[in-house]
Parts: sequence; C-alpha cells; structure tokens
Amino acid sequence: MFYWIKTNNTIKWLFRSQIWSIPNPDNKIYLTFDDGPTPEVTEWVLNILKEENIPATFFCIGKNIENHPDIFRKIIQHGHAIGNHTFNHLNGWKTKTSVYLQNIEQCEASILCNANETKAKLFRPPYGKVTIKQSAKLRNQGYKIIMWDILTADFDKTVTPENCLKNATRKVENGSIIVFHDSLKARKNLEYALPKAIKFLKEKGFVFATVQSD
Repeated sequence: MFYWIKTNNTIKWLFRSQIWSIPNPDNKIYLTFDDGPTPEVTEWVLNILKEENIPATFFCIGKNIENHPDIFRKIIQHGHAIGNHTFNHLNGWKTKTSVYLQNIEQCEASILCNANETKAKLFRPPYGKVTIKQSAKLRNQGYKIIMWDILTADFDKTVTPENCLKNATRKVENGSIIVFHDSLKARKNLEYALPKAIKFLKEKGFVFATVQSD
C-alpha cells in the first residue's frame, strides 16, 4: 500500500479548498484521532492526553458514537474537539453524493443527540477520499474539511511501531495536522508511538491545540 506520510505540496495545492495544515505564529500543532470512540482504545488515549495535559481533535464515526455514547461524552468532558467522520466510515469515491451527504447528516445527528453539542462543522473524509462535488456541497453547508500533512500509518499492520513513531515525528512543522487512529487495528502502533511522539514533540517546543470549527 502506498500513501503520503508527509503530504505532498502538489496534493495540497490541487485540493487547496481542504485544510492540510494550520500555520500559526505560536508553533502550534494539531493532534487528531480518527475512527472512535472505541472502548479498548479511546479511553487509553484520553488518559494519555490527560497525563500530558494536551488537547486533541477526535473525528468520530456516528455508529461508534451510538454504540459507545459514554466514551464519546468523555471526549467532550475532557475538553477535546470533535469532528464528523461519517456514520459508517464511507469512502466518498465509491459513494453516491446524496448517500454520502445523508450519512454525514446521520453522524451529525448522533453528535447532537449524545453530547448536546452545536453542529460539529469539522469533517474528515474516511480514507481521505472525497469527490470535488461532495467537498463543494459540504463547504457550502459550513463544514471545514480537515485533512492532514502527517500520516502516522498506525493502522497499517506492515508498519512497525518504531516506524510509526518516525512517521509521527520526523517531518512535523509549525501548523502540522497529525493523524492517529483510536481503533483496534491501530492499537499496537498507537500505544507504542503516541506517548513517545508527544514527549519528542514537546521537547522540540511544539504546542498542542485543537482544530477550531470557526
């Protein structure tokens, strides 16, 4: 499997309506987690973030929110930001636009129902795959489409924990958006790489922040 660990500048330019990084004057970076909430993993992540006193942004799957509402509410209670990751983890390239948008609305309804939140206007497409038409419609609805410039590949079982850590740290720069996954598939790499990456990035002087919807 091939994917960009550090997102290519050409890709960023071609799809510049989507957000790949958030440059800022304060050396902030943005830790994000996809695919939760997952009982065996998300609570461990929350404990690590609490110990390190840092915020993060969780892009949640609607089905997982409904299956684990207590864990989802803990994300909110711990002060982290949340985003929409569709209800069923759909691949936008393989899904009719009307079906894709309805699935996102269904996830938004789960967020509203389980957290009394205002609309979660951060969206990350599963697999990073969203069509130009889908992207335009979502942005017209007020969504910010949040991509990334650092992919840890924690979900890939061919990637060793040590290489996952390298992926998470070696090319981080001001404004970087880093992707981990609070999923069972990623658990082994995540548990090794996340604490070490946080320590390394703090030592480099980076400040952790949440992605903002406004």
